Amino acid sequence: MRNEDVRLKTSPEVARIRKSCRVVETILNDLSNYIIPGITTGKISEICEELMDANLAHPSAPGYMGYPEIICTSVNTVAVHGLPGSEILGNGDIITVDIILNIDGWHGDGACTYIAGEGDADTLRLYRAAQEATKAGIKASRAGGRIGDIGYAVFTTAARWGCSVIDELAGHGIGQAVHEDPVIMHKSESGVGLPIVPGMVFTVEPVLTLGSGKIKTLGDGWSVVSADGEKTAQFEHTVAIFSKSTEVLTRRELSFEFDPEF
Repeated sequence: MRNEDVRLKTSPEVARIRKSCRVVETILNDLSNYIIPGITTGKISEICEELMDANLAHPSAPGYMGYPEIICTSVNTVAVHGLPGSEILGNGDIITVDIILNIDGWHGDGACTYIAGEGDADTLRLYRAAQEATKAGIKASRAGGRIGDIGYAVFTTAARWGCSVIDELAGHGIGQAVHEDPVIMHKSESGVGLPIVPGMVFTVEPVLTLGSGKIKTLGDGWSVVSADGEKTAQFEHTVAIFSKSTEVLTRRELSFEFDPEF
């Protein structure tokens, strides 16, 4: 992959992506009021669809590469692409809800992990580790750096919490297509990979686990699970790179400015 393969975005184009991402942020925030023991993953999907409709947004997932649902609901050992349905959340279950939507053809992408009821110590550690590793990856997403810096920041942070990064799962560029270049690996060396330059818009979305990080796909053809049956957690944010700042389009308080001279 070369920098010329990456579709850099203009400020008006970032504004269009931002509009979709703000709806993703709103929905993920609202879901914390609904994800409690006893709710089904299908009901969570219904709530998301209603909130998209209320915000004049359209789900991007249905039909993408054949995916059949509005959102992804990944419970406990399911790392990504869990299918919503009749599954009922129990006390202490951990679930990641991944939402991709668009307004006028410009996509926004984000995910959040929730704990239904009260989680045990290991679940809480995993949850916090996923948060902190994602934040570290975002902080490394700055003009003048390298794509590898993101994966290095994620991996080393996860290791400090005693967690593994599922390194087969990656972030991606986004815009008028759901998946664009660059590919954002979440386990890498610092100082390697493409230069990070203004105009890039991509996701930082590491999936962490308490186990080995090995995965397999279930018979439904979509649900990717931890091979050793350990729980997983993921936070995902869409970021836009500017010359002196990085804007987190799906979580405003995580945006930051920096001095490019240092």
